[in-house]
Amino acid sequence: MDEERLVKIEMKIEFQEQTIKELNDVICEQQNEIQRLSKICDLLSKQGEEFSEFTSRIDAPANEKPPHY
Repeated sequence: MDEERLVKIEMKIEFQEQTIKELNDVICEQQNEIQRLSKICDLLSKQGEEFSEFTSRIDAPANEKPPHY
């Protein structure tokens, strides 16, 4: 093997290693964002259930049309 060819191969390997590291970093950031959004969805779902329970206890019917209809 000549020296120039070996250097090119080493450069390609280094480039690939750097690309893999960058992709891994992006995947880790995405996973963190997914977890954060999942927690928000869970919180909103819980709040929606609590609001639904609260509104069901109110005396006034929520879906009843007013008498002038």
